[in-house]
Amino acid sequence: MKAVLTDIDDTLTLHGRLPAIAYQALEDLRAAGLVVIPITGRPAGWCDHIARMWPVDGIVGENGAFYFRYDDKARKMLRVYGQPAEERRANSEKLGKIGARILADFPGTAIASDQAYREIDIAIDFCEDVPALPLATAERIRQAFEGEGAVAKVSSIHVNAWFGRHDKLTMSKRLLQERFGIDTESERRHIVYAGDSPNDAPMFAFFPNSVGVANIKPYKEIMAHLPRYVTEAEGGEGFAELAKALLEARHG
Repeated sequence: MKAVLTDIDDTLTLHGRLPAIAYQALEDLRAAGLVVIPITGRPAGWCDHIARMWPVDGIVGENGAFYFRYDDKARKMLRVYGQPAEERRANSEKLGKIGARILADFPGTAIASDQAYREIDIAIDFCEDVPALPLATAERIRQAFEGEGAVAKVSSIHVNAWFGRHDKLTMSKRLLQERFGIDTESERRHIVYAGDSPNDAPMFAFFPNSVGVANIKPYKEIMAHLPRYVTEAEGGEGFAELAKALLEARHG
């Protein structure tokens, strides 16, 4: 294996927190020489912090809208976006108007509490900081965004929507190629992807060595593509289980 890509929410986290065992797993994987990259729907503001302070080699954020990589030697943050700034601003304005209608049409939802730190997409909270709504409601919200011409994905906590062709897989390929010389088309079998929810399905489909943490099981009926493997434990404990298996195999 050359790289480990992983979702964050409910894959590295457990019940909304990042457990020490998951953080240690990131450190151990990186120390073993693997490229470690979180792939998340979380906002640019969070991604800046993660790229700087976590034991990772970069991060793909807002469902593939950009990647950030911090150069420790130069003490400089590299930010690469899929859209120019003017296009991002225009799309954000359109999404804000659609989001206001979504909130009115789906009582009990809210704009995600991390929206202030987003640059490209909009996130509708149906489970994180509001009383949990059924997954069927999240699916209807996704369909409503798509009816407006946006791309929308359901995670374990949010419905994320954006305008543009970017996605997690496209930007992950770009980051791996541009910064690490890893061609995902020819080397996909040397990359592991870990996730937990429907918006991870394209990654599960592309990477043969895909892993779902145990809390993916409730989503299996609505996912087009399932992971090849599933851990025994949930969330960050499941990720640590995966890391242990990879490191044991790597060291014989």
